[in-house]
Amino acid sequence: MWPRRASGRRCRGTPAPPPRRPPRRSPSVSGPARPEGWALGGQPHRRTLSSSSTPSRQNWSRPVDADVIIVGAGLAGLTAAHELTSAGRKVALVEQENAANLGGQAWWSFGGLFLVDSAEQRRLRVRDSFELAWNDWLGSAQFDRRDDEDSWGYRWARAYVEFAAGEKRSWLVGHGLKFLPTVGWAERGDLRADGHGNSVPRFHVTWGTGTGVVAPFVASAKRAAAAGLLTFHHRHRVDELVVTDGAVVGVRGTVLAHDDAARGVASNREAIGGFELSAQAVIVTSGGIGANHELVRRLWPERLGKAPGFMVTGVPAYVDGRMLQISEQAGARLVNRDRMWHYTEGLRNWDPVWAGHGIRILPGPSSMWFDALGRRLPAPYLPGYDTLGTLRHLRTDPEIARYDHSWFVLTRQIVEKEFALSGSEQNPDITANDRKAFLRERLVGKGAPAPVAAFVEKGADFAVARDLEELVAKMNAMTDESLLDAATLRRQIEARDRQIANPYSKDAQVQGIRNSRRYIGDRLGRTATPHRILDPAAGPLIGVKLNILTRKTLGGIQTDLDSRVLTADGSPIAGLYAAGEVAGFGGGGMHGYNALEGTFLGGCLFSGRTAGRAAAESTAS
Repeated sequence: MWPRRASGRRCRGTPAPPPRRPPRRSPSVSGPARPEGWALGGQPHRRTLSSSSTPSRQNWSRPVDADVIIVGAGLAGLTAAHELTSAGRKVALVEQENAANLGGQAWWSFGGLFLVDSAEQRRLRVRDSFELAWNDWLGSAQFDRRDDEDSWGYRWARAYVEFAAGEKRSWLVGHGLKFLPTVGWAERGDLRADGHGNSVPRFHVTWGTGTGVVAPFVASAKRAAAAGLLTFHHRHRVDELVVTDGAVVGVRGTVLAHDDAARGVASNREAIGGFELSAQAVIVTSGGIGANHELVRRLWPERLGKAPGFMVTGVPAYVDGRMLQISEQAGARLVNRDRMWHYTEGLRNWDPVWAGHGIRILPGPSSMWFDALGRRLPAPYLPGYDTLGTLRHLRTDPEIARYDHSWFVLTRQIVEKEFALSGSEQNPDITANDRKAFLRERLVGKGAPAPVAAFVEKGADFAVARDLEELVAKMNAMTDESLLDAATLRRQIEARDRQIANPYSKDAQVQGIRNSRRYIGDRLGRTATPHRILDPAAGPLIGVKLNILTRKTLGGIQTDLDSRVLTADGSPIAGLYAAGEVAGFGGGGMHGYNALEGTFLGGCLFSGRTAGRAAAESTAS
């Protein structure tokens, strides 16, 4: 049926890092100590430990196992490792999953990066600036805890936007990254000049998607391992940060049984022993809480209404939030835990990798959006505009809060031109760096891209019909209750269709469609020619059931501008750093309440780079 400019230098006013502690080396031993046991797969580990056999740190001397331990082998951890090994430091990279999962969540991503006043923007005649981007960021973040939980997040936000407007692109290009010629206009916002959203397109997709972003840092880690500067400790789960005299000096945990599970597939948690590693510093880069639905619901903020009973999961099972509590037990302050980022356009993956695997639609502006009762969502809750505003609307309206879904109604023409799916595996042309396939699939070819067509054909959340009455009957069959009325939907769709006759309109969504087509990037590849939804020539009609998809943690471990972990009184914990999502991408929440998209991978890169450079300096000889 379907055809197939900132830098990593310390900001002025930031306290200097603590002096380096001397390596904990035994005078009788040169080099790393010989491990007493071996985990499956040949990975060394320390003696098996139990609560009764754990040795006291007092009067116990032995060599450090590395200059720095990094907990988590995702993008932030790999970026930190690159900075450290480039400076000649020895790194122990500790990861509970197997080697197939190097790169973590980032590997699965679409590869979008937030850049300001880039060469790609200028070629498309997009006028951007630091001032405009910073205004957008502040309008989105809505920092309201500046004297407390937002004190460092605000400073991280400023530093990050400076980075995105300055050095970021050249630094990434220096690592071999290249960008698609078109720039996406993600998260268009709440329709206020000083409110949430991107005033201009800033979403730069990397050739290679998330795999391409991760690749140079994976390669760097492997080169460092071959040179003896980095040791991988796969299937090692950290259960404790070791603290001695107020300083973090290592990690303890559990060695997990060997597991050959493919990337993203849940692995076993069978314990086969214990381990302990020591170092001068530890960097926590363990990610967020997106796969831990129990924790997501427990932290769900009142302002977002009722937590959903059913959600799909946008991240693998290992994104469980464990290291947040473990870091807190070592003295770290956790802030802004009520801030999170979940999408309302989630699909159940017809070919799942992990349990409850969800895929997000990256929608263009033309689909009509209805709640579970068939009422059109009001502006600014339009496709691609205001993620959390839409989530709040759906979860706080008492008439619909008990339902965990909403609906898109659209046409064949819209799905062919406007639908994209988030994820490296859902974009094989871009992931494979196949320019010809990209042109064929996205710009000059007919029909929907193959992954989209597969979801329309096989996905449990799609209904296709020749007329509206048939479509509504199929949509009602997809829910426990028949909540939709064809006559009610027809009245709303026909009212919208009447607005298409002229090149101007009073309908906010139709205005947005025409605004979008003024931008050449959207006109070429992301916004269908305006047409009536009920025009038979544009059909068939398509109904899409939309689920809430868990994704990102916006709060976390509070850090200063050197990524040093802070305590409740604001003082740094000697030897402990944090980066990436576990640190709210910097400072415990640089996004505030909302994100502008393309800032999650970039946040991992920026905070990982910062942590690596700071830890390298603090462990310098």
